[in-house]
Amino acid sequence: MIPLVYDQLNRFGEDDTFFLSLLKEIKGKNLADLGCGTGRLTLHFAKAGFDITAIDPNKEAIELAKTKQTSNQVEWIIGDSGNLKTNTYDVVIMTANVAQVFLTDVDWEQVTSDVFRSLKEGGSFIFDTRNPKAEVWKKWMADKTPDIATHPKTGEELEIWTEYDGMGEKQIFTFYETVKSVKSGEVIQREKLQLRFRNQKEVKVALEKSGFSDVKCYGDWELKEASEESSSFIFYGTK
Repeated sequence: MIPLVYDQLNRFGEDDTFFLSLLKEIKGKNLADLGCGTGRLTLHFAKAGFDITAIDPNKEAIELAKTKQTSNQVEWIIGDSGNLKTNTYDVVIMTANVAQVFLTDVDWEQVTSDVFRSLKEGGSFIFDTRNPKAEVWKKWMADKTPDIATHPKTGEELEIWTEYDGMGEKQIFTFYETVKSVKSGEVIQREKLQLRFRNQKEVKVALEKSGFSDVKCYGDWELKEASEESSSFIFYGTK
């Protein structure tokens, strides 16, 4: 994630609407947004009436989030799942496929364990992840055109170019994002990004190992059980 252009490249969509609709069914008001990034969706959660703790390891993203209108309604923390307080939240949510940034089984199991520890009895863990069988990376790699954005401070036009190493061992996909000035060609920022594609069974087993019960998996932003053909999985586990 490059915070400088993230919000411009990720507009409000059906995934955001789905998460907000799920949260309407939640009893309780204490919510932790883990991997909140720039707070693009976090502030919608606050508007919906939740008391929110928002956590992300990216300092630049958190600082940007704090500049947004009504950001004072949220407790912002630069950190990770270890910063979740014990037996505190009615729901912990991870959006925008944050679950895929945890590349090793050890790291992923630590996250699910920390989330379980942090929830009140009966609390919910909600997050999305892509189905590896959909092979969405093939579509990404076929697109040779840059994304366009505007520098939020200078107003200059920017291009965001993506290069791909492709799929590697353990279903880890590696790519690089480069932000350039259209006018000068100057490289403003370049980041290496990696995503782990876990299948539905792998994710469910990890959740159950951490103690979650009644694990549901919805597909493609509808309140229906996911199938092997679903492009996106939305997991909902209960403590």
